[in-house]
Amino acid sequence: AKQSLGRPSHLMEIEATPLSPQQQAYNDGGGSDQRAGAGTGAKPLYRNPVVVVNFLLMAVGTVCGPLLFRAYFLHGGTRKWLTCLLQTAAWPLLLPPLCVSFFSRRRRQREESATEAAPLSLMSGRLLAATVAIGLVIGIIDFLYAYGLAYLPVSTSSILVSTQLAFTAVFALVVVRHRFTAFSVNAVVLLVVGAAMLGLNGGGDRPAGVSRAQYYAGFAMTLGSAALYGLVLPLMELSQAQHAARAGAAVTYTLVLEIQMVIGITATAFRAVGMLVNREFHEIPDEARRFDLGEAGYYFMLVSSATAFQCFFIGTIGAIFYGSALLAGVIMTLLISVTEVFAVIFFHEPFNGTKGVALAISIWGFISYFYGEIRTNEQQSNTSTDKEHLDP
Repeated sequence: AKQSLGRPSHLMEIEATPLSPQQQAYNDGGGSDQRAGAGTGAKPLYRNPVVVVNFLLMAVGTVCGPLLFRAYFLHGGTRKWLTCLLQTAAWPLLLPPLCVSFFSRRRRQREESATEAAPLSLMSGRLLAATVAIGLVIGIIDFLYAYGLAYLPVSTSSILVSTQLAFTAVFALVVVRHRFTAFSVNAVVLLVVGAAMLGLNGGGDRPAGVSRAQYYAGFAMTLGSAALYGLVLPLMELSQAQHAARAGAAVTYTLVLEIQMVIGITATAFRAVGMLVNREFHEIPDEARRFDLGEAGYYFMLVSSATAFQCFFIGTIGAIFYGSALLAGVIMTLLISVTEVFAVIFFHEPFNGTKGVALAISIWGFISYFYGEIRTNEQQSNTSTDKEHLDP
């Protein structure tokens, strides 16, 4: 990718963050399966502090978000559009770092050129349109997820959500031409089998007060949200890569935060319309008064849920930026077992043998995929080293 010339690297270093291998491959004219830079001595992801922070944000959001939502429904909450809104309502948390980045960028621009002003946003028109479209899709995804979680135990919902790795792998092949290996195919099959086992066991862990029709509707909604999210992750990766190729500018972490903010604004506006149509805004004070944990507990749960899901989205888009859509999917799948354990501890959810086997199969699928990625990276590293030895 073409980097800006003459720009100092002090202060907001996140703006000078290099492209991920997938993005660099697009700029060089190839697909995302060309792991440019692999084996060339690049710093491992786990040694990059910004990457570690993004992974921790994903962990907080993936584990805490579903538990807080389930607690909301168990203690008297009933507003599905409200829970849908909360998943992106905390987008203003992105404003402080973006403002710091803008003022830093403007100051550097003044030092370099007295006539040109720093742009307010780093997004191109094409990228903005694509991001708005993704935001609308995420609005639909989160509604499906919130609907499903209202009728399913967290443990069942989490295992179903883990199937997004299978969908991500398929869509990554189609959208960003990420190549399949025997390990990734095995992972996809195992995750599908795990979800199918839960379907055959449907109703065995049905919460009290939930009808069989509601249970299966929640099952289908959750699985549908996983499928759509499996499509969105590669689309995010593709939009970042194409922006770098067409605009001739580096995809910086500041740009990644701008993308997440636009997604948050769009998705929140979509859900706000849903709440207005269903007249849910004026029901919030009444629901707070009836909430089992009291009004303070009600509003604390809403704020905590919004913050947790914002952490999840920031961490996810950061994982895509520094790695790939599949890397983000793998991390989410890894955290499923943690969510399962906490759901059993805090909510005393039933965990029968079928669900345990389904979880084991899902973890097996994750390990298979992760091991395959390690093997692939090692082979590419060895190939790169051999080519360096052959060069005169």
